[in-house]
Amino acid sequence: MEGACKAHPTADVFINFASFRSAYASSMEAFKQPTIRVIAIIAEGVPEGDTKKLIAYARINNKVIIGPATVGGIQAGAFKIGDTAGTLENIIHCKLYRPGSVGFVSKSGGMSNELYNVLARVTDGLYEGIAIGGDVYPGSTLSDHVLRLNNIPQIKLIVVLGELGGRDEYSLVEALKQGKVSKPVIAWVSGTCAKLFKSEVQFGHAGAKSGGDLESAQAKNKALEEAGAIVPTSFEGLEPAIKIAFQKLVEDGVILPTQEIVPPSVPEDLSSAIKSGKVRAPTHIVSTICDDRGEEPTYAGVAMSTIIEKDFGVGDVISLLWFKRSLPRYCTKFIEMCILLCADHGPCVSGAHNTIVTSRAGKDLVSCLVSGLLTIGPRFGGAIDDAARYFKDANDRKLSPYEFVESMKGKGIRVPGIGHRIKSRDNRDKRVELLQQYARSHFPSVKYMEYAVIVETYTLSKASNLVLNVDGCIGSLFLDLLASCAMFSQQEIDEIIEIGYLNGLFVLARSIGLIGHTFDQRRLKQPLYRHPWEDVLYSKYV
Repeated sequence: MEGACKAHPTADVFINFASFRSAYASSMEAFKQPTIRVIAIIAEGVPEGDTKKLIAYARINNKVIIGPATVGGIQAGAFKIGDTAGTLENIIHCKLYRPGSVGFVSKSGGMSNELYNVLARVTDGLYEGIAIGGDVYPGSTLSDHVLRLNNIPQIKLIVVLGELGGRDEYSLVEALKQGKVSKPVIAWVSGTCAKLFKSEVQFGHAGAKSGGDLESAQAKNKALEEAGAIVPTSFEGLEPAIKIAFQKLVEDGVILPTQEIVPPSVPEDLSSAIKSGKVRAPTHIVSTICDDRGEEPTYAGVAMSTIIEKDFGVGDVISLLWFKRSLPRYCTKFIEMCILLCADHGPCVSGAHNTIVTSRAGKDLVSCLVSGLLTIGPRFGGAIDDAARYFKDANDRKLSPYEFVESMKGKGIRVPGIGHRIKSRDNRDKRVELLQQYARSHFPSVKYMEYAVIVETYTLSKASNLVLNVDGCIGSLFLDLLASCAMFSQQEIDEIIEIGYLNGLFVLARSIGLIGHTFDQRRLKQPLYRHPWEDVLYSKYV
């Protein structure tokens, strides 16, 4: 607030949309700014003790409160505070786009909108309208605003709408009796039906509660009439009474009706314009893989019922959602094999270790899963795309294994998909063997895999652990899948590798195992993990 007031020293009205819990504190903060003169408190249910403190502070410091429980106020053709007057269409309908000659004050915000409509029909319209709110202790009273409206030269007629409960209207009665109001006042106090009930009646507002004869609508209407206000016999009579009083002021020359102007046209609501086909709004999100707007969702145009009826597997669904086409069964079977074989690789790999530690710390499933997934990268599982990219480039350029490996070494880059911490020439990775066997039996061509095997032969001559690992195997075989199925252009293959589709397979697969480790630790009720001291080298120097 302090910063806002320094930045905008001419702003003197503060509209407080805070909830009833914090309305007091935020209003007091605003009141303590020297430039703020008026606060409109929108919240309902502000504790009465807080409201009394705000009212006392405002009186001592010559400041004004509108509300609590107010919709605000409006000066026609100028500005509004709060939510009063409703939509742009309603503002146009009620002619609030230019000033009229009538001042209006009400307890009810909803009835304010109703009366703005009435004034537009039978007068030249509103000049200023205020809803003080329906709480038991309003920050400013009906008479406060009537006296203020009486001092505005453009206002020639004042309309007041009160309600049963409380005695606020009697301060207006006294002001009328003392001659403080020189302009005609038309008033009506709602709630006359309360007399029809045998017990006390609480209406919608906190202050609208019948509490004795003096607080009844009948008593207030009678007192206002006796004090000189124009009071109809019912709410239905309020509109005719306003019309008669306004016409008399026109005939007497007190009011020169406001010249009507053509207001700016209100743009058509976007949703209705779209529905009628007049405009096409720009979209914020583009999706080409799934559509849930019809009777049943579709994956790349394939209906959900078809997916079930034709017994599609996980590989088929990945085919539709990732690649936007139905790949041959041997391709989707290969995808499923990759998921099965990469689902887990024991508790000691970095991803599983992170997940286990996080689970033992009592974290939720998503946190445990994410802690493991975040370790996936160039050194753990995330080399599939890089392996495919480098093997493809080397094979397409017809580089010999020597040229390929040595050029990578010259760049200081490890060959992705080659090397393993445990597996070696004499201890092969069974997953690699299974994938290679399947591909040789089912793929039309395995030229990229064969190139990777030749590269492996060369790297094994340098070290026994420089074997083709599962990342390199999947990366090279996916190149063969994409190239040999004849369903992808060269550009699409390059894009698939660049975007990271292949690493997505490892992420999807490993999520299964990481979730399993999370459940496993919880099922075993494992305590918080602490790494053993004996496994740490404590040293002062590195």
